[in-house]
Amino acid sequence: MGQLIALCIGLFQAIAGIKSPGIQAIRYVANMSPARYDVFVVAHEDDWQLFMGDIAAKQVRAGDSVSFVYLTAGDDGRDSLYWRTRERAALRSTRVAIGRDASDSAAVRCSMTTVLNHPIQQCVVANTKSYFLRLPDGKRNGMGFASHDYQSLRKLRSRKILVVNAVDRSAAYNGWEDLTSTISSVIGANSSDRDVVVHSNDPSIAANPHDHFDHRMTGLLVEDLRQRQQWKTQYYVGYALSTRAANRSTEQAREKTAIFLAYDNEMRRVNPKWSAYEEHPGFYSECMLRTYARKARSSNRR
Repeated sequence: MGQLIALCIGLFQAIAGIKSPGIQAIRYVANMSPARYDVFVVAHEDDWQLFMGDIAAKQVRAGDSVSFVYLTAGDDGRDSLYWRTRERAALRSTRVAIGRDASDSAAVRCSMTTVLNHPIQQCVVANTKSYFLRLPDGKRNGMGFASHDYQSLRKLRSRKILVVNAVDRSAAYNGWEDLTSTISSVIGANSSDRDVVVHSNDPSIAANPHDHFDHRMTGLLVEDLRQRQQWKTQYYVGYALSTRAANRSTEQAREKTAIFLAYDNEMRRVNPKWSAYEEHPGFYSECMLRTYARKARSSNRR
């Protein structure tokens, strides 16, 4: 309980702009020939920070090659100012995960890259790459928003829609197979001969109940990829995380907190009402103390 109170105080101080001596810079260690390639495939721009932030920091800090793949714009049915801010906030988190010791950690190089004829925003920071597909946020129930014709990952996978368009109309994906193949190509193009580990939200309702449908669909996409590739896979608990017992060390909790606050502070900088923490401080504080993951052991389809 004392640890939780201290963390909540630290979160409040950071959001209020008060420097906290408990949150320290994460160190980055260069690795000239990374033998491992980690890919964090998530639905929204703040998912990996909440559910797997300390794991991502560990791999980036070790100098491994790391990619973050964001399937949706996380637009919440809002305009481009909101979702573009979310992208910048995600990159701020990435820079904190890399740490101040990386010589080019502050340099963000973004451009459009083409994967299977789909233009995708790609941003490079030190030993990381971030891919923003900008598909419509599907809403928690997977039914989508009117602003994007109620398109969603859930509807695409269930074939209730045959095409899903990026919110900026930069690309269209003709069915679930097209989307899955595109993500497979993104991962494969960066894997070379390295040991590939893919991280995502757990698609199992039993292991990960009450999760956002975008999270679940992202996990199912990774599960579909696992049927055809030999990549190692690690699944993480999503919204149910706050109900589990705390299992992070003080240092791991500090890492997650620093990474999440980099995202949240950037959102607040543009619009104070966009702070996720201030909407649900209890939930986000609990997430900082927890990371629950399981390794995929079989190829049986759920």
